[in-house]
Amino acid sequence: MAEPVVKKEGESFELSFPLFDDNTGDTSCPLTKACDADDDDDEEYDNEFVFDIDASVLVDHRSVLLQKMIGEGSYSIVYKGFYGCEPVAVKVIQPCNALAVSREHKEKFQREVALLSKMKHENILKFVGASVQPTMMIITELMRGETLQRYLWSTRPKRLDLKHSISFALDISRAMEYLHANSVIHRDLKPSNLLLTEDKKQVKLADFGLAREEVMDEMTCEAGTYRWMAPELFSRDPIPRGVKKHYDHKVDVYSFSIVLWELLTNKVPFKGRDNITIAYAASKNERPSLENLSEDMVALLKSCWAEDPKVRPEFAEITITLTNILQNLRSADTPIPPKLVEIVDPKSTMNNDCMATVHAITKFNEKGKKRRSYLPSFLKRFAGCFYK
Repeated sequence: MAEPVVKKEGESFELSFPLFDDNTGDTSCPLTKACDADDDDDEEYDNEFVFDIDASVLVDHRSVLLQKMIGEGSYSIVYKGFYGCEPVAVKVIQPCNALAVSREHKEKFQREVALLSKMKHENILKFVGASVQPTMMIITELMRGETLQRYLWSTRPKRLDLKHSISFALDISRAMEYLHANSVIHRDLKPSNLLLTEDKKQVKLADFGLAREEVMDEMTCEAGTYRWMAPELFSRDPIPRGVKKHYDHKVDVYSFSIVLWELLTNKVPFKGRDNITIAYAASKNERPSLENLSEDMVALLKSCWAEDPKVRPEFAEITITLTNILQNLRSADTPIPPKLVEIVDPKSTMNNDCMATVHAITKFNEKGKKRRSYLPSFLKRFAGCFYK
């Protein structure tokens, strides 16, 4: 059992090393100033929550240096920074004073730390450490590329090269295969949660804020982003907050199908529709257009976004399918070698030396039988000249 991490009565914390850059200029200030700005109403603080996080994943907040902001979520801000001398990304939960963070967000933060710290895969963002006092932070490797979403935006309306798209999809599938093998559902798979390496050749899965360990019982319906959410997560009738709804890991397969469609088309799924109409369309089995897509990709998309979760494939199957498709595409681009034919010229006369040369290049198979010797066809016409 991990030891609870709590602030001792009367103990004070001071952030002196970490600085932040609000991206509006060159001025930096101690993070404590930002925390002080949120310290207005002590009555709203949740002092009863006790973190249950393994002490081995916690780091000294004084070793973390924050620089410019590189991203922002619904309850956090992501900064570029340093952990010691190592470049990192630092996700700071808002408000930055940990005591002022709601219980719901503390539970979400704790769950994300617990899951991400266990994940070890080349296509999953590498976890470095976390801090809970005086500011809640998650520290990960710094991805010097951009999000897949921004990358697609930058190339739109042009499509990505097909091999490039499938290579990205394969990275995502492998990461999801690993998660599901460890009984973890991501629940928020979308382009903005997928990060690229600096050379734009590899994708890594990030943001485990909504991820959950899969259990046999029903799961909470609070999960995902409408445009990528599986239809079984929607309900025609209002559901009270906290009410549980039945679904399993196949919700991630549906989300993957929408991401795959974006990779292949570089278009926005359900473009121009609001959350309500997207949910209604998905529940009515309406899907993005499959026009101008190859037969094998159409078949894969249809199986992944099937209305019945039970018929959707597992990611292990998707990985195999994408691997085969990618190999076929690469094979099609491989040049065909020149056709080889046997030299047969009964009219030609060869002396002993020439005959010895021919026998020298004659090969034998494993059973000792002669194998025919070949030369490019365009040399055949000159064969007689070689041995006259």
